[in-house]
Amino acid sequence: MLFVRSVNMLWASEEPPASAFTCGRTTMSNSTPSTANGNESKTYKRDRSPCGPSRVLHVRKVPIEVSEAEVISLGIPFGKVTNLLMLKGKNQAFIEMASEEAAITMVNYYTTATPHVRNQPVYIQYSNHRELKTDNLPNQGRTQAALQAVNAVHSGNMTHSASASDSSMMPGQSPVLRIIVENLFYPVSLEVLHQIFSKFGTVLKIITFTKNNQFQALLQYADPMNAHHAKVTLDGQNIYNACCTLRIEFSKLTSLNVKYNNDKSRDFTRLDLPSGDGQPTLDPAMTGAFGAPGIISSPYAGAAGFAPAVGFPQAAGLSMQAMPGALGPLTIPTSAVAGRMAIHGMAPTALHSVLLVSNLNPDSISPHGLFILFGVYGDVQRVKILFNKKENALVQMADATQAQLAMSHLNGQRLHGRVIRVTISKHQTVQLPREGQEDQGLTKDFSGSPLHRFKKPGSKNFQNIFPPSATLHLSNIPPSIADDMLKDLFSSAGYKVKAFKFFQKDRKMALIQLGSVEEAIQALIELHNHDLGENHHLRVSFSKSTI
Repeated sequence: MLFVRSVNMLWASEEPPASAFTCGRTTMSNSTPSTANGNESKTYKRDRSPCGPSRVLHVRKVPIEVSEAEVISLGIPFGKVTNLLMLKGKNQAFIEMASEEAAITMVNYYTTATPHVRNQPVYIQYSNHRELKTDNLPNQGRTQAALQAVNAVHSGNMTHSASASDSSMMPGQSPVLRIIVENLFYPVSLEVLHQIFSKFGTVLKIITFTKNNQFQALLQYADPMNAHHAKVTLDGQNIYNACCTLRIEFSKLTSLNVKYNNDKSRDFTRLDLPSGDGQPTLDPAMTGAFGAPGIISSPYAGAAGFAPAVGFPQAAGLSMQAMPGALGPLTIPTSAVAGRMAIHGMAPTALHSVLLVSNLNPDSISPHGLFILFGVYGDVQRVKILFNKKENALVQMADATQAQLAMSHLNGQRLHGRVIRVTISKHQTVQLPREGQEDQGLTKDFSGSPLHRFKKPGSKNFQNIFPPSATLHLSNIPPSIADDMLKDLFSSAGYKVKAFKFFQKDRKMALIQLGSVEEAIQALIELHNHDLGENHHLRVSFSKSTI
């Protein structure tokens, strides 16, 4: 009864406030420093002023089935967890960090990136208590075993002996998962993986790579039990409808060594890591924490300003029973302009694959030019320049996903001296002219074009989609072509060449920097597929790099 009284009193002192990250300070009647333990009989008075930083943190909305190890794993990325008090009947817990600095970092991080445990959001705030004294409480042996096990995993010294604190931890089980994405029809980024796998626990590190022409990743959790739950739940599931199938196994590694934070690798506990030579840097908004709730950065490195919202149904969790065979709808609001997800469950008319392009220069534009430009972001099927309004055109992409992607990158760009506008059209298809109907060559069908970049599932082109930039990536260059020949090709077409360099390891590719983004757009339209001889046609795309 003494334990029940003290725990209820402790819970009352930390009653959840209106805001998720403020707390009401409780003061003891004798004004001594507040300590949480099982033998308190003092009375508390409630003060509405916010709590100052403390190394003891209060966790709310904790699912009742959650284990000690899962709660401890919330704190592991930020430092050593020294104690834990679980109030399962109240769906709450107290975490004691080794230092106040670690607690401050943890609260700052979770203020903008709501943590999830067992697919449910939990909320963390400072406690008014300065330390946890739990020596005389029941089940503390179980808690201490969980603390030792999880802290050992984080330090890389996990013995893999299954602890009695959690019967679901398997002997030899690693906190690192090896993930293979099969049937990669749409691109999968590091951020997409983080968004999905963080529903099962705290993700510490991710490394992505291509091996045997397959997109793969290594992902490290704070807790091997989280890795176990993620593997059991996600193995065999599709990220997008009918494609991008996850194959998951435990890695032989127990810890990952991440040297750079960029679009290929990320250590979420070390936001100070460099991006690496030639690698994109983290968005400035992410320096304090990785992302915000429901927001992931663009999977196409360099696509600054395009941060798609990814919303998971069923209270922000994945319900496999409700959605067999797929992770469910990863909905993308048009305003977020993500444009690369197969939106499962949407009505066919909700998103169309036809774009309306307006404010074109009618003296300079052609169906072929629009085909080449929009073809950077998807396989263009048909183009129609309106007969009576030649500054407007309809561009039909292969699907709504590609249409959204093209719109996100091309709307607002300058083309032939004008700022073009790209929006979703009300039309579901571009109609070809009837036989005998006057058209002046303004409507073209490109559905069978050999220049489609994305016909092959899993093509590397999916991973190299970037917004328009002044630097162009050139490829398929024959060995006999020197740098002066390529620079002359662009300068003779009227473009100012500011810099040029071949790739050191592969002279089939090069970067060329032009005078402006508008010049680069027009050069891509004009020179993509240019015949360089020796049965080589130049391939031109936008680059994320600068020279």
